[in-house]
Amino acid sequence: MSSQSAMQVMSAVEFLLSAVLASLFWKKGLHRRFPAMGAYLAMRVAFNPIQTVLLIVRQSRPLERNPFMAYFLVYWAVYIASAVLIYFVCLEVFRSALASLPGLLKFGLVIFRWAVLVSVIVTFAALPFANRGFLIIPEVATALMRSVSLLELCLLAFLCLSMNALRLSVRDMAFGLALGFGVMSSNDFIFASLTPPQASLTTPLQFVHQSVILFSLFTWVAYCALPEPVRKPFVMPVNSTIYRWNEIASALGHTGTQVAVQQPANSFFLTDVENVVEKVLNRNLKRRQSES
Repeated sequence: MSSQSAMQVMSAVEFLLSAVLASLFWKKGLHRRFPAMGAYLAMRVAFNPIQTVLLIVRQSRPLERNPFMAYFLVYWAVYIASAVLIYFVCLEVFRSALASLPGLLKFGLVIFRWAVLVSVIVTFAALPFANRGFLIIPEVATALMRSVSLLELCLLAFLCLSMNALRLSVRDMAFGLALGFGVMSSNDFIFASLTPPQASLTTPLQFVHQSVILFSLFTWVAYCALPEPVRKPFVMPVNSTIYRWNEIASALGHTGTQVAVQQPANSFFLTDVENVVEKVLNRNLKRRQSES
């Protein structure tokens, strides 16, 4: 089997795994818990055949502009949409992991959104937008996906470090999604750093890259197929650190119940003045009597 045929087989296996994963995801009702992930899988299954057909047409007509532009626009539009959906998937995973700690969840979401906004601004500020035309689209899409990939790795690291504190099981679907995206993002970073820009699609490193993608999809299929453990009630000591953090985070931004402080009545003030005046008068009267 030639290297090109082997790559086509791996692409077909990727499509089949994506279809099986989407079917299991909908069958178990996980799209209601992770709607962005459901949309991501649906787009992956729907556009994979379209991209394959456009790629075949482009390769059969290499000198024509229309097949190239059709494949170019569809590929990068799906790429950008995938980056946006993955961001919302990370948000859903973060919400699911911290669902038992509403105070930390609310505070963490603020930090989460600001971190994403700053990352996107810094990424796009480094792009040369002048006089690039359509060629700027791949750079914008790659920069956006790079920012989202960093977010995926940070989310996976956060879940790995705080699993015990959050009472999060390794078999929890939220951790499974973070694990799959973390492996994919690591794979993309390594592949981008080791592969030259104009490398062939049949290089040995390309096969490794595709194999890691298949492994991530298979991991998600296993998470969907196996029963997910039921989350137990979140019980913690009152003096635990995470409980205090949750209480402090819950109190941030809340003014609480306002209490009106009662001021001293004017009558009390006048009474004091009268007493002072009476004492002065009595003292003066006694002095006059003593002098006389």
